[in-house]
Amino acid sequence: MTTCEDPSGYRPEDEDEFMDILEERRRSSDLGHALRTFTPSPYKGAPPLSAGALNRTVLESQYLRYVTKEVAMETGESVDLVREEASGILEEMSQNLQLGFIRLLGFTLSKVFKRLFSHININQEGLNRLQQAIQESPVILMPNHRSYVDFLVLSYILFTYDLPIPVIAAGIPLMDMKMVGEILRRSGAFFIRRTIGSDKLYWAVLSEYVKTIVRTGYAPVEFYVEGLRSRTLKSLTPKLGMMHMVLEPFFKGEVYDIRLVPISISYDRVLEESLLAHELLGVPKPRETTMGLLKARRVLEEDYGSMHVYFGMPLSVRQLTKGRVDRCEYNLLPRDLPHRPSVETQECVSWLAQQVIRVQEQNSILSPWSLMACLVLQGHQNTDPGEEQEKGLSWELLTQKTLWLKGLAISFGARLDWPDQLPEIQVMASSMALHRSVIRCRRGRVTLLEEEEGPVGAGPFTTEEGVVRRARAVLMVAAYRNQALHVFIRPAMLALAVHTTQGSRREDIYSSFRFLLDLFSNDFIFITGRSSQDFEEACSLLRKCGAVQTSQQEVTSPEEGQSTTSFLRALLQPFIDAYQVVFSHLCVEEVEVFTERQMVPAVRSLATKLLLSGELKSYEALSSDTQKNVLSALLRLGAVTRPRTAEHGEFRANKPAIRRLADTLAGRLPVQTAPNPRL
Repeated sequence: MTTCEDPSGYRPEDEDEFMDILEERRRSSDLGHALRTFTPSPYKGAPPLSAGALNRTVLESQYLRYVTKEVAMETGESVDLVREEASGILEEMSQNLQLGFIRLLGFTLSKVFKRLFSHININQEGLNRLQQAIQESPVILMPNHRSYVDFLVLSYILFTYDLPIPVIAAGIPLMDMKMVGEILRRSGAFFIRRTIGSDKLYWAVLSEYVKTIVRTGYAPVEFYVEGLRSRTLKSLTPKLGMMHMVLEPFFKGEVYDIRLVPISISYDRVLEESLLAHELLGVPKPRETTMGLLKARRVLEEDYGSMHVYFGMPLSVRQLTKGRVDRCEYNLLPRDLPHRPSVETQECVSWLAQQVIRVQEQNSILSPWSLMACLVLQGHQNTDPGEEQEKGLSWELLTQKTLWLKGLAISFGARLDWPDQLPEIQVMASSMALHRSVIRCRRGRVTLLEEEEGPVGAGPFTTEEGVVRRARAVLMVAAYRNQALHVFIRPAMLALAVHTTQGSRREDIYSSFRFLLDLFSNDFIFITGRSSQDFEEACSLLRKCGAVQTSQQEVTSPEEGQSTTSFLRALLQPFIDAYQVVFSHLCVEEVEVFTERQMVPAVRSLATKLLLSGELKSYEALSSDTQKNVLSALLRLGAVTRPRTAEHGEFRANKPAIRRLADTLAGRLPVQTAPNPRL
C-alpha cells in the first residue's frame, strides 16, 4: 500500500488489527465492567498529586506570582485581590477527576454506545504503544474532532484497558449544563473560555495549569489541535495556543521529552450530521443544555454504524524538533518568567501541529459511503433542479464507479473499512441504508432526499427555501465525501494544474500546483515546506495509475487517463465554485469596507441567485465555513487587508488582486507571482 512521505519518518502500521470493544460488552455485565479493579500505570516520574494539590501548585508557582504582580501594577488593584481573582479563574477552570464518576460514566456509556453503534473498533497495537509511552514521558492525546462523542469514547477506551484517564480541554458551555458539567469535571474535563482575548491573567492561569499537568506527569492531556469540532468533517487549520502550552515544558528543559499521540476517529455516520448542515447554512448552533441533551435521546433510536478509533504512533517531540529549535534561548531567561516564543519556535509548533493532523488523516478509516458520496455529488451537480427524479445516477453506474474508485483509493494509500467476506453490492447497499435520511434508490436511480415538508401549519416554501432544502442534503453528503478528500487532494491539484496550465512544461505545472496549494491551504492542511514533496507524490500516484506521464521537463495527461483526472478535477470543482462566488461578491462596486458578518449572508444571497438562474451548479457555495476560509485565504495572500483606521473586524477588498486570483484559478491567467515561500 502506497503511503505519503512523512517528515517524522512515520508510516501507518498496516499490520495493526482492529478489535471491537463492544463485543465483550454485549456478552458480559456493564455493571461488572464499571466496578472492576482499575489499576493504570502512570508516568514513572509522576508524584502522587490530588486535584486540590495540583491547583495549589499552580497558584503558588513563581510564574503566576510574577504575572499577578504585573496585572496588579497595570490595573491598580492590590496583589491580594488579583490573586483572589486568579484563584476564582482556576476554580472555574480546573478538573476534579474522581474514579467514582469515571465508573458512573463507564456504566452509562456502555449502555449508550451499544445502542448507537454496531462496532467500536480500535487498534490493539496502538493501545500497547500508548501504554508504553505513558510510562516513559508526559503524553499529549491529540484526536481529530468530528462529534461530541469523541472525548467520551476516548476516556471510555482508556478506562476499559486500564490506562490513565486523561484531563481534557473542553469548552466552557459544557460546564454550564446542569449536572452534566459537574459529571464531566469529575471525569477529567477542564473548561476553557471560548474567547480569552487579551485577558492576561486568564492566559497566565490557563497556561500554568496546563504546563503544571505536563511537567508533573499528573495525567495525559487531551485536546483538539483543530480547536473546534469540524462541521464539514474535514481537517481544520490548527489552533496553536494549547499546542504552545503543552510544549513549553520541553522547550524550557523541564521535561526530557513529550510524546504526541495522533488519534484518528472515523464514523460511518455522525450523530450531528443534520445539525452540522444547518449550521453551515446559517442556522444558529443550539446552546448546550441538559434539557437539550435529554431531548436528543431520540438519537438512541437511530443506527450509526461503526466507529474506528486508531491510536497512532507516539511522536517524540525531542526527535521531531532536533535541528529545528535552539532551546538555548530559554537558558538566558529565568524559567519562571513569561517568555514570548521566538519566530523559530512558533514556526516549529505550527509545523508539529500540521504533522499531527497529517498523521490523523493517514490513519483515518474510510467507509464505503465516503467513496459513494464522492460520486453521488458529482452526479448531483450535473442534474438540474426539478429534474432529479428523472435523472439521478443509476445504481448500476454507481456500483461500477464505486468499485473503480475503491481501487484508486487503495492505490493512493487509503485505509478502507470494506468487508471482504461480503458481496460488494451488499456492502454498498448497507452503506446506503445507513444514510437513508438523505439518499434513496428508486426504480434503479440514486437521488438525494431533500426536506419535502416544512413545519406544521406552514405554507408552500419559496424557491429560495427550496434551494436551502436542497443544499442541506448536499452538505450532509458532502461531509462524508470530505472524509476522503485527504486521499485525493494532492493528485486532484496536480490534475487541475495540468488542465489549466498552457503547455506541459513541468516548471509551469509545478508553479500552478503551488498556487493551488497556497490558495486552498485554509481548506486543506499541507505541511509547511513540503510543496516539492507533495508535487512529486502527486506525480508518482497519478503516474502509477496511468493518469499522467512525466519526464524531467514535462508532465502530460494521456487520453487513457482522462477518466481519472476528470474525476479528480470534479472533486475540487465545488471549492473552486465557492471561491469564485466570494471573489465575485467582493469585486462588486458597492463592497469596500466590510465585516465577516456582512460578507457571509451577502455571499449566500448571491450564491442562491446564481443557483436559481442555473449559472452555478454547486450548492456547497452556500457553506459558511468555506466562505470564511476564502476570506482567510484572501487576507493571507494580501488581496484583503485590515485597515488600521477601520473598526475592529473590518476588512478592505483589493479588487484588482482578487480579480487576478479569480482569473488565475480559472486558467485565464498564468501564475504570475511566486507562491508563498513557506510552502
